[in-house]
Amino acid sequence: MIYNKKTFTIEENIAQLKERGLIIADHALAAHYLSHVSYYRLAGYWWPMQLDRDQHLFKPNSKFEDVIHLYNFDRELRILIFDAIEKIEISLRTKLIYHLSHEFDPWWFQNTTIFQDSGALVETLASLKEEIDRSKDIFIKEHKKKYKENLRFPPAWKSLEMTSFGSLSKLYGNLKNTVKSKDVIAKELGAVNHTYLPSWLQSIAQIRNYCAHHSRLWNKNLPGTPKILSKPPFRWLIDVPTDTQKLYLHLCIIRYILNIIAPENSFALKMKELLIKYPSVDPNALGFKADWKNEALWN
Repeated sequence: MIYNKKTFTIEENIAQLKERGLIIADHALAAHYLSHVSYYRLAGYWWPMQLDRDQHLFKPNSKFEDVIHLYNFDRELRILIFDAIEKIEISLRTKLIYHLSHEFDPWWFQNTTIFQDSGALVETLASLKEEIDRSKDIFIKEHKKKYKENLRFPPAWKSLEMTSFGSLSKLYGNLKNTVKSKDVIAKELGAVNHTYLPSWLQSIAQIRNYCAHHSRLWNKNLPGTPKILSKPPFRWLIDVPTDTQKLYLHLCIIRYILNIIAPENSFALKMKELLIKYPSVDPNALGFKADWKNEALWN
């Protein structure tokens, strides 16, 4: 089949949505949003409102205003999550630098003997080199100037400040299980040992990427499958969700780690306030349990 649909104007988009059954009470509002937010970005929020997805016909009483509420809720949700992940990223970076530099040396991240997959390490280091090469940070520029004859990467406490959360996650997960620091870091982040933390970090890194690129989180099926501790040492859940694709379980892991590294965090309070602010948003689309507010983890 050849794609031969024409390019629509904003007015044509609005007319088509109305024909398909979407109630647009405020024409100017619809025109404003469609001029600043692309049609297919908003489509991710009205997709569940459709009764016939082949013909794109909407369910009765589907409203454009509800689409905008979902869009704005999702935007604020990403900001809230991104702020939480920042704290986790900084903590992980700090622990990798500190523990592994002491167990080995400041260039442990280039030591192929302590990693499981040398090919994956080469890819991670290539990405890190690109970050260092384009860095304008004064401590990197001064290092290059002072040690220009040294062809090694700057030491971990400089190099890893340039590393993305994804690369940090890969470095940790790729460490051999015999590396003592791998268990130490896992224990300090509440994961007991190295068995669980890699899957947590992989999940969080993926969500961080969605947040950084302003991708939809609401009603999204997430690819990560975090391994769940049977007896976590810190506050956890009584009713543990089995659906790993929904956001709720991943939020619980973020909250769990956050309670360890930033005990006075307001993540739970802000999450509750956000859902109150947007009462039309169905928490079930995110995988929230009916009594989630009563869980010790969220109090």
